[in-house]
Amino acid sequence: MSKKTYFFLILILGSLTALGPFSIDMYLPGFPAIAKDLHTTAAKVSLSLSGFFVGISLGQLLYGPLLDKFGRKRPLFIGLAVYILASAGCAMANSINDLILLRVIQAIGSCAATVASVAMVRDLFPVKDNAKVFSLLLLVVGVSPMIAPTVGGYVTDAFGWHSVFWILTGMGVAILIATVLWLPDSYKPDKSLSLKPKPILLNFLQVIREPQFYTYALTGAIAFSGLFAYVSGSPLVFMEVFHTDGKVYGWIFAFLSVGFIGSSQLNTLFLRKFSSEQVVNIALICQVLVSFTFLAAALAGFLTLPVTIAFLFFFLCCIGYTYPNAAALSLAPFTRNAGSASALMGAFQMGAGTLISIVISLFEEPSVVPMVAAMAGSSLLALSVLVFGRRFIKEKVEVQQGADAGVMH
Repeated sequence: MSKKTYFFLILILGSLTALGPFSIDMYLPGFPAIAKDLHTTAAKVSLSLSGFFVGISLGQLLYGPLLDKFGRKRPLFIGLAVYILASAGCAMANSINDLILLRVIQAIGSCAATVASVAMVRDLFPVKDNAKVFSLLLLVVGVSPMIAPTVGGYVTDAFGWHSVFWILTGMGVAILIATVLWLPDSYKPDKSLSLKPKPILLNFLQVIREPQFYTYALTGAIAFSGLFAYVSGSPLVFMEVFHTDGKVYGWIFAFLSVGFIGSSQLNTLFLRKFSSEQVVNIALICQVLVSFTFLAAALAGFLTLPVTIAFLFFFLCCIGYTYPNAAALSLAPFTRNAGSASALMGAFQMGAGTLISIVISLFEEPSVVPMVAAMAGSSLLALSVLVFGRRFIKEKVEVQQGADAGVMH
């Protein structure tokens, strides 16, 4: 594979993967405006974010079998079409309940892009390169939290929150055109797979019985849910507790994304000397230490705006190391049903994120503590799952192969 082809594939797959995060982040600065316009509260508006997570969780399981039976492109096209229509619907929503429902549908469409892009990493690249490719995808994905809230803040201020969803509609159209014209077929449809409930469940059961899969998929999902706690809680924390406006919040969100992006890219350097398993271990321990120190400071009332930003920065750095390695280790055992495996991995991730965001939305009084407590709890639980689950992995996948590590065989 030439460097040009490699770069182009990463760009398209990264755009597909970034569609969901962009849909999550871009409208966050508009929470107060949406609440005012739809005659509700910011906490109720945050349920539209939870609804998005619910849609992605359900959609992951829907698209996994479809991607394995019909190939990657046809289900992807259908999902993108659903996303485009739902995004336009969000732009025209007149009530908070309509917005929540449309966000669920929008998410179901967007997660076709997420599941397909993860499965195509396994299709298009050798297993030994998967951790590196996931890190590169995170670089593309990571641009969205830097750009989306900042742009969303200015767009909402100038044109209103409805315009944010019209922009997302346009993005969906552009990505659909790019995938139709330039994304190669990466997987031959497996027509032997049945879409009846029983065979689908048996296929998922076969995947989930693999100890390496459930250990690292659950570990990565629970650890990553700390990011959802941050995304769900940060609008209230920064705009209600610390009284920043939407534009400032967007710039803070962009700055914090640097930690997540930077660590995910430094991951490729660490993988030259350490295995993916070692990086996950160290990153999770650091995540636990940072989050519990953060929680202690919050409970003691020591948090200022700069201190809160600093703690969040280091916390997101830890997640940037955990996710690509956990994802690569989760998918390593699979070839034939990589679509189902990636769907389950995504469902675990979004399911954990949904639960944590719903819990945070229940706290209507502005406070930093619920968000930070969720981060600390998820970090400790992820570490516990990793320690416990590794006992059942009889044949460990080695992830160090020569000087160009980050590879698996």
